[in-house]
Amino acid sequence: MQVPQLQHFYISEEQSIYLLKADDARKHKAWVRLCKQQLSKLGYRDIEFIGKGAYGFVFAGINSQGDAHVFKFSRITLPQHVQDRLEEEAFMLSNVNHPNVPPVIKFDRVGKQGILVMERAKGEDLEQLCRRLGALPVSMVMSIARQLADILLYLRRGRPLVHGDIKPSNLVYDLDSGHLSLIDWGSAVFAQRDERGRPVEEHVMSLLSSDQQLTNARMGDVYFIGEEQLGGALSNPRFDEQGVAATLYTLASGQASRFGHKVIPATSVGLPVELARTLDAMLSDDPELRNRGGDYFLRTMSQSHRLKLVDLPRPEPMAEIPVWLQSRGKDVETVSYSSRKSFLKEHNYHEPIAHMDDVQLDKYYRNFLAGMGDTEKGFIAAVGRLGHYPIVGGLAIHWQEEGVFIDSNLALHDPGLKSALIQAVNNMVTLARGIRKVGVFKACFFNARDTLHIERSGPGAAFIAGADQQLPFEVGDVPTLEDKSRLHSYFEDGKDPDENLELPAEIMTELGWLNQIHHTGCIIFEAVDDHLKIHSYLKLLNPRKQAAFRASLDRILHHVDKISGNGVSGFMKLPYKNTRRFSTLETRADNFYPKDPRPADFQSS
Repeated sequence: MQVPQLQHFYISEEQSIYLLKADDARKHKAWVRLCKQQLSKLGYRDIEFIGKGAYGFVFAGINSQGDAHVFKFSRITLPQHVQDRLEEEAFMLSNVNHPNVPPVIKFDRVGKQGILVMERAKGEDLEQLCRRLGALPVSMVMSIARQLADILLYLRRGRPLVHGDIKPSNLVYDLDSGHLSLIDWGSAVFAQRDERGRPVEEHVMSLLSSDQQLTNARMGDVYFIGEEQLGGALSNPRFDEQGVAATLYTLASGQASRFGHKVIPATSVGLPVELARTLDAMLSDDPELRNRGGDYFLRTMSQSHRLKLVDLPRPEPMAEIPVWLQSRGKDVETVSYSSRKSFLKEHNYHEPIAHMDDVQLDKYYRNFLAGMGDTEKGFIAAVGRLGHYPIVGGLAIHWQEEGVFIDSNLALHDPGLKSALIQAVNNMVTLARGIRKVGVFKACFFNARDTLHIERSGPGAAFIAGADQQLPFEVGDVPTLEDKSRLHSYFEDGKDPDENLELPAEIMTELGWLNQIHHTGCIIFEAVDDHLKIHSYLKLLNPRKQAAFRASLDRILHHVDKISGNGVSGFMKLPYKNTRRFSTLETRADNFYPKDPRPADFQSS
């Protein structure tokens, strides 16, 4: 196959475009535009920027023959030995020939920039699909399970391969054909051990080398990999069993991670009893039970096509806490900010991965989840999942001896996502009920498009707000179905021990004035050496106070020149105090797919 040469590509480190400094945002847009131009010159059309990961960026396009290709670029800001992993990914993928794995087309290097070209999988990645639909229908979960089992059996043939990062966003599913594709082989390695723990090596002398003492495994997404891979065990096919189990569990339950399985077991999410119990075994803390579950999964999935699985009617889920729909359309790119997380951590914990140097660990684990129990991790992941929806608002969760108390204000800007969001909210509430601690957790959800950026020449200079800059706010009424009782104040819980930016007294005084005006929302100050971001979502609930509210916000901007030091400090206010109270929960009750799903049986029951 003739593939035109690639040249002159360069991609910068990137985060949400609306959170970048103005100059960085311009550069990023220019780089994306350059990549599209270069691909266009090579004869590609319908070029799109798909997304990014810890190690690279992905584009797609269609060539003159009508073939859809994917282009993966390494981040040149990473060390060279990490960038070289893209070429290693190309090599590993070249060793795979399976109908559920889109093949590699070529690897190229332009200067320091590595570029991997692959066939594009048809369909939508399961992370996006599950975010849109909520928990997937049982028939779809079973179809995915069958195909994943077939892939795992294939990877064990000959010299075993470990994908190392099986998760919903690395699986593409075509709703029309039911075909599944496993993508992103950046964590793939040759297995050092087989599924029975026996050494796997082509040369006997290699068994005597130190290579069999140190793992060659790469870190997948910690929301989905198992304890062995996270702890640095020698690579083996059980790693991918763990990824498959976590993936199927999250797709069936509408969750963001494997960590909720103790409070929301697979036996509680409506799966056929055999698959549910198998997944619970594969997610168990007992290594022997995990292995038996994996063996049983691979042995029985080849027979699962005999099951007759109809899609059962789904009643509209009832939200455990209120979810409001915003009537007017607005483009929202939600970012979540959570505080008071420290009480969720154990004080004396063993850190199994302290010695590992890995970008994904720093991004997903060390700075976020390290030291938490599984249910606490699952809860944090569930809160983060809410931020994947176009919502604004906040949560304040109080764990007390007599139960869990939740104050909230969540407003959704896309009515089509309401059912999926309610499932995600209810999962978050259920996991909160499974936590046995006393403390407070808060989370704010704001629109990154509303973030104000103020830059200065250096650490010694002052932040000066531009004459045209204002903190935005909406004007509305209190939702009619909610009691207007005691306000949830900015200051009612005192100073947050997790925040470290000391704001000047003048700004704290203005926040005190704002606190007296009936409104809801959050305001978060994030300062680094030369850049101040002010994130906010503010909705005034007393229209007669617009002038006073605007004046106080303007004075806050006037006083940003007094901010010194680096760090984050956030404040949240909820518009009412109609607290939802929940009892604690050990584990959710069993709920299986019915043995006979015919409507007549439902009527007779």
